Amino acid sequence: MEHIVLLTGRLAQPALERVLAGMAPAPFTWEVREIGLQVAGLMTADMIRRRVPAPIVADRILVPGRCRGDLDALSAHFGVPVERGPAELKDIPRHFNRSASAGRLDAYDIDIFAEIVDAPRLDVVEIVERARRLAADGANVIDIGCLPATPFPQLEDAVAALKAEGFRVSVDSQDADELLRGGRAGADYLLSLTVDTLWIADEVASTPVLIPREPGDEDSLYAAIATLARHGRPFLADAILDPIPFGLLGSLCRYQRLRERFPDVAIMMGIGNVTELTEADTSGINAVLFGIAAELRASAVLTTQVSQHARRAVREADVARRVMYEARESGSLPKGITDELMTVHAKHPFPDTPEEIHATACAVRDPSFRVQVSPLGLHIYNRDGHHVDTDPFALYPRLDLEGDAGHAFYLGVELARAEIAWSLGKRYAQDQPLDWGCATERRADDLMRQCAPGPTKKSRAAAAQAVDPTPNPSHRAPEVASQ
Repeated sequence: MEHIVLLTGRLAQPALERVLAGMAPAPFTWEVREIGLQVAGLMTADMIRRRVPAPIVADRILVPGRCRGDLDALSAHFGVPVERGPAELKDIPRHFNRSASAGRLDAYDIDIFAEIVDAPRLDVVEIVERARRLAADGANVIDIGCLPATPFPQLEDAVAALKAEGFRVSVDSQDADELLRGGRAGADYLLSLTVDTLWIADEVASTPVLIPREPGDEDSLYAAIATLARHGRPFLADAILDPIPFGLLGSLCRYQRLRERFPDVAIMMGIGNVTELTEADTSGINAVLFGIAAELRASAVLTTQVSQHARRAVREADVARRVMYEARESGSLPKGITDELMTVHAKHPFPDTPEEIHATACAVRDPSFRVQVSPLGLHIYNRDGHHVDTDPFALYPRLDLEGDAGHAFYLGVELARAEIAWSLGKRYAQDQPLDWGCATERRADDLMRQCAPGPTKKSRAAAAQAVDPTPNPSHRAPEVASQ
């Protein structure tokens, strides 16, 4: 049986041992080593090398999830693989019971067409810049959206510029002349052709996207499909998704009938009518729509980012298609794969009980404040007391921070984060930004970057004081619940 040594600090050791004991029967044997520092979150690879004698008799060494430094070098030093565990020790059971597929979000089979809806009003440089941002968020095809009765003299130059950048390009227009111009300029796809405009496909090499004459006219879509299929021409078919409450359910049924009638046809689903025209968080809407697209085995989805509430639609779509592909291919529910689509709430928001936080507070012997969140509210404590409330303003008078503006500002920021986390049911970890999933740019924490050297918080504070005169920086206390 595998033997794992887990390294931690004094404050976290009892809780870590309780969590491990609660996993019984564990699929491994374990040993917890406290390496002589109070807060596990301050651990670095250099500190471990200095404080932990080699060799270590183990199959694997697990260090706190926020441990900084080069773990490959540490593995070479000990001759044993050294890995980071989860950021929160309460997540250790899930860490060891996670699915075996480490790269489970690497695969997908739905292309994202991301539309630049106002392209005629932009110059070529602006179109290319917009395309770069969309591609960075996960778009596979840049869709140039034309506008009715709006001249688009730069269409050919826009297609050429995007192709020069290496993008796949589609042109989306109701005007046959614009579709011809886009196809002749080198567009990869044309949106959208009906049975009446199939002649355009004979004029250019672009792959057409077929739609019905009217959203409910399925026979016209089927006729267009049959025509191109007879000619051996590649295409995508879009049954048109209608908004709520103007036929969404009926349009979903159209897609189902399309798939049943043509099992092997490449289907596109345009989802902007739902994400843009429903005032609700788009991460959940995208999750459901991509679940439907995965069941349909759709080949592509067309999405937009016009409304401000849908400004992360492409990024959300990228996550959703990967999650739903994994769920479908593994025959499992779309749970436990990633939390990136859970932008507002967390599945396990409060890892520590009020009793566990109180036990930690009783063990603290220094003036540094720790902030944690439980179902009861916000906890703030140091050696002088442990205070609990749901309102940061009610906590402030108990903290004795008059005359310490820098420290008051710091704790104000932390308590504000904690209040938001408690109100919404999100994870909170002191000195860490709240995690909003794919709704925001995630600030990558460079774990290869070492913290200021020093074995204690006091020396860390001294290093900070040397470059930052903010009063009492030593009161800052990083994650107390990490390993």
